[in-house]
Amino acid sequence: MIFILVAMLMVVPFDAVAQCAMCRAVLESESSGKAAEGINNGIVYLMAIPYVLVAGLFYFIYRKMRT
Repeated sequence: MIFILVAMLMVVPFDAVAQCAMCRAVLESESSGKAAEGINNGIVYLMAIPYVLVAGLFYFIYRKMRT
């Protein structure tokens, strides 16, 4: 099991932060800030969806345990 975990970690690329520099350059070059606002809204939506799904799952389990 440990070997599989180490092998999977070795497959993950270490250049994963390269996209952030590209996004930052595009957002800094725009003067109106509409793209930055859109990126920020997208990040909030992507962050909120897992929390809503987990909360719904816990509510479903709670409701099933109470009946």
